[in-house]
Amino acid sequence: MKKSRLITWIGVLAILLMSGNVLAAKINIDVNCTMKPGGASEAAINKFKEIVEKESGGRMNVKIFMSGQLGKEKAVYELMKLGQTQMALSGGIFRDMYAKAYNPTSIPFYLTDWNCVKAYLEGPMGKKIAALSAEKGGLVDLGIQKRAARQMTSNRKINGPGDLDGLKMRLPALPLWVDVWKTVGALPTVIPAPEIYLAMKTGQVEAHENTLVSPYSRKLWEVQKYIIMTDHVFFPWGWVASKVWFDKLSAEDQKLIRSAVDEAREYGSKLEDEKDEFYKVELKKMGMEFITPDKAAIRAKAMPAIKRAQKDLAPEASAEINRVCK
Repeated sequence: MKKSRLITWIGVLAILLMSGNVLAAKINIDVNCTMKPGGASEAAINKFKEIVEKESGGRMNVKIFMSGQLGKEKAVYELMKLGQTQMALSGGIFRDMYAKAYNPTSIPFYLTDWNCVKAYLEGPMGKKIAALSAEKGGLVDLGIQKRAARQMTSNRKINGPGDLDGLKMRLPALPLWVDVWKTVGALPTVIPAPEIYLAMKTGQVEAHENTLVSPYSRKLWEVQKYIIMTDHVFFPWGWVASKVWFDKLSAEDQKLIRSAVDEAREYGSKLEDEKDEFYKVELKKMGMEFITPDKAAIRAKAMPAIKRAQKDLAPEASAEINRVCK
């Protein structure tokens, strides 16, 4: 009898130990990002790591991969679709890949400010993008994080659309952007990013566009005179997770991750504003003059190209923009 009871207790103990091992099983989370270390993107991912590891009592382990260590964004999306990596703070190209008809964020001068972008992507069209990204790309869209507006640098003062006429301007190889800037009067020239400084120094181009980290990190004050605050594109980062992986998590763990992402997004967005302000101060110290042009007039001149781009959008997407971007 005693032996029987002993065997029973050993069995119970074994079950409890096995249960405990299951509950304590580690969850490894790789978070990918193509940006270099040192910016608001890395800081937000570090905040996510801090929260997740603390709130899970160390049961979740977050490993960070910056500078595209696992590949460019499309390659990482493929890994995520297969469940071979877990999460990414993405540049957001998944919106064009899987829901192009609902993504207006890459059209210059269309969405007028960050509040407009935020309202659009956090509304019904954002939900549509999330649904299509899950269906076509196997991604869970966990929300947007602010990325600073894109501005211009120039060797001439730009106060309105007339000042853009004939301006030799460096652009990335994006046909939509080339069309918009041609329409406002500039002469776009596609030049690889590493060659921007030399192209300006030799006079191949007179202007370029990017967030303010570009003139700061490239020391463009040596070859450019003006910063033109056009606010022409707000292209937010997007937090995404592998749906295959995420769906296997418990409801409690999913909630923990979503909450941590929300806090990290807020933290990163605030830091992005602070860094953008820092670049303004430093660029002014280096002698660059800031000009706020007549953005409404430039947008009006760009409107034919914007309307051409609008044709690729779903009618309800354009209607939603008109509603939230008044």
